[in-house]
Amino acid sequence: MESYIKITQLNDFIFCPASIYFHDLYGDADTRTIQTTDQTLGTASHSTIIDQSYSTRSDVLQGIYVYSSKYNLLGKIDLFHIKRGLLTERKRQIKQVFDGYVYQLYGQYYGLLERGYEINALRLYSQIDNKVYPVPLPQDDPEMFGKFENTIQDFESFDLSRFVQTNPDKCARCIYTNACDRSL
Repeated sequence: MESYIKITQLNDFIFCPASIYFHDLYGDADTRTIQTTDQTLGTASHSTIIDQSYSTRSDVLQGIYVYSSKYNLLGKIDLFHIKRGLLTERKRQIKQVFDGYVYQLYGQYYGLLERGYEINALRLYSQIDNKVYPVPLPQDDPEMFGKFENTIQDFESFDLSRFVQTNPDKCARCIYTNACDRSL
């Protein structure tokens, strides 16, 4: 197993810790065989970030890797406007701001901070409806920050053999439900 936590896994872990195991297990599989339509569309909506063609401005970082040694997190940012200190995580469509979305921003925030960048604002951007959701900086939201740190601790100490899923709604929406022996 990797010695770091992927920033994207924070959201997956909150949804269902067992999904991390299956995601790694199916990692090299053709995504068309395991992803839902929403996941495929979400990946496609990130194509300009992935190939770094969203902006040609030199003061906009896009799709670069960041690492936080403090939290042992590794991942890519979507967009960071250096002059404005604005970090943006883009989602195809945001119907509800989930804690996992915020945790992804926090992971990116700490990765950029440790690289020496000054971050003044965080936001989520919903592409389909062009809505922006401001997210307080970690130091401005102690409750969310505490949940972020607790989630990382839970991730690091997670034991799949002891996990019991108690939420049937999550199993019903999980792409791994047919392979999972913990499904309800």
